[in-house]
Amino acid sequence: MEDYGRFLVLLVSALLVGFVSVIFSLVWVFHYREGLSWDGGAGEFNWHPVLIVTGFVFIQGIAIIVYRLPWTWKCSKLLMKFIHAGLNTIAMILAIVSMVAVFEYHNARNIPNMYSLHSWIGLTAVIFYSLQLLLGFAVFLLPFAPVPLRAALMPIHTYSGLLIFATVIASALMGITEKLIFSLKNPAYSTSPPEAIFVNCLGLLIVIFGALVLWMASRPHWKRPPEELPEVSRRNGGTPEGTEAESTMTDCSNADRSDVGFNSEAARKRNLKLDEAGQRSTM
Repeated sequence: MEDYGRFLVLLVSALLVGFVSVIFSLVWVFHYREGLSWDGGAGEFNWHPVLIVTGFVFIQGIAIIVYRLPWTWKCSKLLMKFIHAGLNTIAMILAIVSMVAVFEYHNARNIPNMYSLHSWIGLTAVIFYSLQLLLGFAVFLLPFAPVPLRAALMPIHTYSGLLIFATVIASALMGITEKLIFSLKNPAYSTSPPEAIFVNCLGLLIVIFGALVLWMASRPHWKRPPEELPEVSRRNGGTPEGTEAESTMTDCSNADRSDVGFNSEAARKRNLKLDEAGQRSTM
């Protein structure tokens, strides 16, 4: 891997910042708020920021860069796809539970639902993330989709995944700001009480984590290298099923259009060599 040392520094930094963000969210709800419960009270609402930061931000971020880990490149692509899909599924489940907690809390307190920009963007992110997950399972994980379809959908799949991740971070920042404005009355949020400063630091940690993940995911020289073709496939001049245009959820993986073109060109050259050898053998 090119710039392995730099990648390792960024990876450790991202994991550390993400983990600290989760700890900050727990400290916030247990030290400054009412803790966690599931009784329709404030403790139930507090599940929302904890699960969003843990699942929708931290775990989703790990799922994005899991293909970039060089020590996993010797693992089979199918195994990594299952790990990637599993992490995204966990993030999706936690996000849905966090949404249920908010709606139940609002309904118990007769608070209107879906009136703020935060709620609009947050629900949109959950819906599109669900569609992204279903698309990933149907097209890139199950073996039924043809290679040309995977190649055509991969750029859209990759871009939409990164866009959803950035949208989730933006929604999280709006949400914690909205919560502070509504909750801090005496002293007010504008006077910068300790809770406000602490949660503002949580917001900065989320931004830093997102920036690190997006940077690692967008560097082409840190992509998972193409898998070696089996010897039998090379002798037959073909490529094994699933090595071309295999996409992942927002991982900028090796299955892009250039890889498909490279493999197709290599297969064409091998076929030409075999044809020439066959012609010479019959002369």
